[in-house]
Amino acid sequence: MRGMWSHTMTVQDYQDLIDRGWRRSGKYVYKPTMSKTCCPQYTIRCHALNFHPSKTHKKTLKKVNRFLSRGEMPVERHDEGHEDSLGEIMDSAHEEGVQPPRQDPLKIDHSEVQDISTSPDTDTTNSAAPTTPREDAAPAPEEKTPTVTPKPGKGADPSRPLGRKAKDIRKERRLQKEQQKQQEAESSSVNPVPSKSSSNQPKSLEEFITESLPNDPLHRLEVRLVPVSFEDPDFLASYEQSAALYARYQMTVHGDAPYECGESEFKRFLCDSPLEAEMAPDGPEVGYGSFHQQYWLDGRIVAVGVLDILPSCVSSVYLYYHPDFSSLSLGTYSALREIAFTRQLQQQSPKLAYYYLGFYVHSCPKMRYKGQYQPSDLLCPETYTWVSIERCIPRLEISAYSRLSENAHEGDACALKELGRVLVLHRRTVMPYAAYARKRKGSNDEKEVEQYASLLGQTCAERILLYRA
Repeated sequence: MRGMWSHTMTVQDYQDLIDRGWRRSGKYVYKPTMSKTCCPQYTIRCHALNFHPSKTHKKTLKKVNRFLSRGEMPVERHDEGHEDSLGEIMDSAHEEGVQPPRQDPLKIDHSEVQDISTSPDTDTTNSAAPTTPREDAAPAPEEKTPTVTPKPGKGADPSRPLGRKAKDIRKERRLQKEQQKQQEAESSSVNPVPSKSSSNQPKSLEEFITESLPNDPLHRLEVRLVPVSFEDPDFLASYEQSAALYARYQMTVHGDAPYECGESEFKRFLCDSPLEAEMAPDGPEVGYGSFHQQYWLDGRIVAVGVLDILPSCVSSVYLYYHPDFSSLSLGTYSALREIAFTRQLQQQSPKLAYYYLGFYVHSCPKMRYKGQYQPSDLLCPETYTWVSIERCIPRLEISAYSRLSENAHEGDACALKELGRVLVLHRRTVMPYAAYARKRKGSNDEKEVEQYASLLGQTCAERILLYRA
């Protein structure tokens, strides 16, 4: 894995980075070494506008709504605090939760701030035998069936039609329905009529979310979006409660020690963000940047989804929740709510149409659940183009690491071509690397800068400043 500290970054720069396989954890931005790790991590995105919940998703939504309506808490069949019935790692419904290095970026030597760092990737007993009949057992005696003489009948009823096979009846009904649909289509094209009731159309995700909820439910759930900013009053007012929930989740679900999930760790991991908040004329009303989507149940926070709202997507970072509600499959539920939220933002900003779920790990069966949010694409690790997951699966079944693009001649459109144009920050002065190299005659960091720029791509390398001492 390669990574770097990012002190500040525009939302467009981060959008371009995650479209090259990068992710962030706090202010630490990292990129897995795909071809060397045992479990390659492919960036995955869901087409939010075309998403329709699966049968399992619908069950989760109905389960939560039954709890809200009547207080019915499902019985846990196993430790769902770690996994749900799909083998889903609950906190990973969004992201793998890679912790940033514990070294404080504000206290390290600035000469190493933006440097690329590479770290290594890290009883058959007789009683258990099935109870099948023994081969040497004597066959059971055959029972004699008494002979019954049928009573004389009246024969076939001439007033009734001849009997037909069920298969023929089904075929005839199917043809009748098809003919009826064709006639309706022809008549509507000549004389347009209002569409049929919405009950004949598939329900939308939003309808499933609010389905069966009465006006006065037993429990009230409110979803609030607050910007991650200590200058925001709503974020400040809920900060202590949110931090306490995070600690409880980490200790209960992941077995962390108290010192591993204290307030400072919470702030570093889920509150520190390099993204600059930004408002744009063609952007969503809430703006771009990092946010906490809080789930308030009867006046207290029970779950928090950490999100980045970017120009083309909502990127899910992490989720933590109250362990007492793990049987509600809050990982799945919150992901569905975030997809609906993405669809809502797209109405305000048309290009914001995708929901990024982090990484898809096909070589780990328990991490394949992210592929169930369809339609979805995986990012090719060599061309950085998006490929439908259905086309990727056959390749990943053969090899954990694979070039996903089927075009053998396609390459990286943003590959590094001019190292001299890479921007660096040296002694408070922004300059291209070519000018920096002339100032620093005999500098031996060319290979390091080239590796950095290759991972970012030419476009990002010409916008993001690489700090040089």
